[in-house]
Amino acid sequence: MRPAVAADVPQVKAVIDAAFEPYVERIGVVPVPMEADHAANVAAGRVFVTGEPVLGLVVVEERPDHLYLDIVAVRPEAHGRGVGGRLLRFVDAHARALGLHEIRLYTNSMMWENQKIYPRYGYEMTERRVTGPYDRLHYRKRLG
Repeated sequence: MRPAVAADVPQVKAVIDAAFEPYVERIGVVPVPMEADHAANVAAGRVFVTGEPVLGLVVVEERPDHLYLDIVAVRPEAHGRGVGGRLLRFVDAHARALGLHEIRLYTNSMMWENQKIYPRYGYEMTERRVTGPYDRLHYRKRLG
């Protein structure tokens, strides 16, 4: 895992697009991560990547009382190789290094796969909230 640099922005976009494109038809709208300002996120130090070329990444944001996990993306061809688990374990370690004891995230209710993955890594669903066209499930993980 390493912080992304400006030269990684095209790969960051490619990984996010590849990871989220299958959901466009299912959800009926473009997932928010596909429209994010990747260059700004990289410049702000929020993006961490793994692999060469990049196989997966996380976008995180430090908040006063928690680490917000904005995006987790893994290239489809890397699924089943432990990349996602490494990314989520990195997020735990990063939160601890920042002195934060909670991680929060949300996922679209139509992304059924995520509803199986996050609980396996200690996340609990806290609420369901509709925001515009997005029906989101909010999760948190408390770190010991």
